[in-house]
Parts: sequence; structure tokens; C-alpha cells
Amino acid sequence: MENNTAYKLIDGKFSSEDADSILTALFNYKIDYHQREDFSKHIRFNQDIEHSKKRVLELTETKETIKQLIADSKSNNLNLVIKGEITIQFEKQ
Repeated sequence: MENNTAYKLIDGKFSSEDADSILTALFNYKIDYHQREDFSKHIRFNQDIEHSKKRVLELTETKETIKQLIADSKSNNLNLVIKGEITIQFEKQ
């Protein structure tokens, strides 16, 4: 089994509006995922959720930075070329 596989998630040229829609949905989903996991782990197992809290903060800050890039592209009448890749690796537990 190959140990390192990559898949295209996003690969194209987008208008400001489309880029905003796609990237906002992606970041919102990841933020929501971490918040639900936090709640579940805390309630069910009383586990430490600091990693997820940190990740939510990082994702929120990145989302705001991207929102500014999109606003800049819109005000300058520019499209955005977005390329995103998912890399999956195996490692022993």
C-alpha cells in the first residue's frame, strides 16, 4: 500500500463571489467540526479540548485573512486561482 497519496480538492479559477462561497463553506465546516468534537469529548469523556480550541482559533484567523484577500480581489476586479490538495499518509498507531 502506498504511504503517501494526494488528491485534488480545489483546482481552478474563481470569481471573488465563488471563491468566497467555496472557501467560507470549507472553513466553516472545519470550524464546526472542531466545535462539535470539543463539545462531545468534553461532555462524554471530560477530555482536554485545548488542541481543538487552538485549531478553531487558527481556522478562524485564516478565514478572516482569506476574506480580506477575496475583498481585495473583488475591489481590483480580479479572479482567484485556488489550488488545494489533500495528502493522506499512513502511520502506525
